[in-house]
Amino acid sequence: MKTLAVAQGVAWRTLHNVFTNPSLLIPSIVFPLFFFTAFAGGLSRVQNVPGFGFPDGYTAFQFVFVLLQSAAFGGVFTGFGIARDFESGFARRLLLAAPHRSGIVLGYGVAALARWAVTVSVLTAVAFAVGMHVGGSGVDLFGLYALGLILNVAALLWACGVAMRFRTMQAGPVMQMPVFLVLFFAPVYVPLSLLQGWIHGVAVVNPLTRVIEAGRGFLAGSPTEVGAAFGAAVALVLGFSLWALRGLRKAEAAG
Repeated sequence: MKTLAVAQGVAWRTLHNVFTNPSLLIPSIVFPLFFFTAFAGGLSRVQNVPGFGFPDGYTAFQFVFVLLQSAAFGGVFTGFGIARDFESGFARRLLLAAPHRSGIVLGYGVAALARWAVTVSVLTAVAFAVGMHVGGSGVDLFGLYALGLILNVAALLWACGVAMRFRTMQAGPVMQMPVFLVLFFAPVYVPLSLLQGWIHGVAVVNPLTRVIEAGRGFLAGSPTEVGAAFGAAVALVLGFSLWALRGLRKAEAAG
């Protein structure tokens, strides 16, 4: 119960800061909308490339990527908040006061999920407003959003581990750039089968490729690589859970 109380307090404070500060809330919503508009609108002719073959059109094809990207960066943005809490001194006071410090990580995780829920709601509403076609059923869409939720947690745990090791906003690029690179070394603009050269080789071994391909299959109503996608996403969560908890130990040792 004490762990849950700590988690509740951290989550409430983090969400209060985000939703009462437009400079924190608006970028997390505008960022994915910008990418969705730029990719789905500006690159829509890509769907005419021979072999493209995605049945629901380029808007739906890019919606899946932007949804998963928003999930990942939602976790990273929460990591920025953790680093900000260390700079302000709040996180250090929390470490001293909280008897069950794993609740701190749990609280930030809850806040990241709630923050992403707002972003993805706006993104989904905009996608349907511009006429996105969905071939999947409600169960398929549940699978898509479940992948996003798991990816959000994985990204938060990665950023949390970084923030607790460096304890400064100057670590922002360390949190953000690896996530950005892994996402964009996946099949972003065309299906995996149309990639060529070294980028194809990198995409094949990129664990997020499975997640993105499965998400597109869910949206189209023809699920593919579901086990591999969820396995990769859960493996990221498990691996970064250890990373975050070890970061917490380092923050405790640093005082």
